Amino acid sequence: MEVGSLTVTVEEKQQESGVDPLKDGAVAVKDGAQVLAPEAALKAKEAKPAPERKRARNLSEDKRFKLFSGSANRPLTEEIGRHIGVPVGEAKLQRFADGEVYFQLLENVRGVDVFVVQPTCYPVDQNLVELLVMIDALKRASAARITVVVPYYGYARQDRKDRPRVAISAKLIADLLTTAGANRALFVDLHAAQIQGFFNIPVDHLFASPVLVSYFRELNLPNLIVVSPDAGGVERARFFAQKVGAPLAIVDKRRTDMNVTEVMHVIGDVKGKTCLIIDDIIDTAGTLVKTVDALYANGATSVYACASHAVLSGPAIDRIANSRLEQVIVTNTVPLREAAQKLPKIKVLSIAGLLGAAIESIHMETSVSTLFS
Repeated sequence: MEVGSLTVTVEEKQQESGVDPLKDGAVAVKDGAQVLAPEAALKAKEAKPAPERKRARNLSEDKRFKLFSGSANRPLTEEIGRHIGVPVGEAKLQRFADGEVYFQLLENVRGVDVFVVQPTCYPVDQNLVELLVMIDALKRASAARITVVVPYYGYARQDRKDRPRVAISAKLIADLLTTAGANRALFVDLHAAQIQGFFNIPVDHLFASPVLVSYFRELNLPNLIVVSPDAGGVERARFFAQKVGAPLAIVDKRRTDMNVTEVMHVIGDVKGKTCLIIDDIIDTAGTLVKTVDALYANGATSVYACASHAVLSGPAIDRIANSRLEQVIVTNTVPLREAAQKLPKIKVLSIAGLLGAAIESIHMETSVSTLFS
């Protein structure tokens, strides 16, 4: 007995069952392809995407948002709060006699989107542990999401194994923050961009350059040339040079020991030019002062410097005061010591507005990339 094959199209089945393939919402099959009925296709064209979440006139109206601060740079947190219209959350932060940190939240954060601002600047280890304890307290208080806002990321300079038997401390800190309970991180001018890859949580990396570029555009220095103090900072300096419309020079630097550098020579023509040194961190200012001397030795008429993080440890302030620098422009990611605040050569620009805009965008789930320009 032969068995014949039977092929029935979807259209034939719909006709047999009394279903009109051209009715609203029906799908017809034409030449083996599915085609929407005319009415359904028209509705599909008229369909609008789901509306974006509307931004509140002021984040203070949003009960699912809170901002907390550690002790490392509370003035910056308060300034951020003023920009976004939110007061700093109430908490008790104390230390025992032996230095052990104690942190207690004084308000409810259950189901709340929380942002904690704490740069890991000097004293680095104390501020880092303080941040970890705060994250743990927020996690145990059932915060919906914890975003750590770290304007200055300590240990960022130890981002690779450049010598035998050394730690990659930048990765260790990333693991500690994640293990403590951070769900997201926001940084400013990491020493090495690849540190973002050390985290298994979303990371937003901001640059202080928009604030610094605006200042130097208004300053309008004559015959300006942007200088990178080492090969590692070329990309940062090139970006800055493009924004201010200036050429680029590079100083060849060789490090002989930790915090000890030897400047070799300048790559680029700086004769008769106003030089602007671009760096991310000014620590002991040893590199900075030697770079200034090298530029003047090559014919520079004046030298300025700017950096995102004014760590200014050890003899940094004396070195800057006694140098031939015209001015050093920094941001307030790190609080300045009293001696640095009194030094006329050092000018501080605030990045509170930049951080506030980023925090607001993260909370409202809108793009942060617009802040990079």
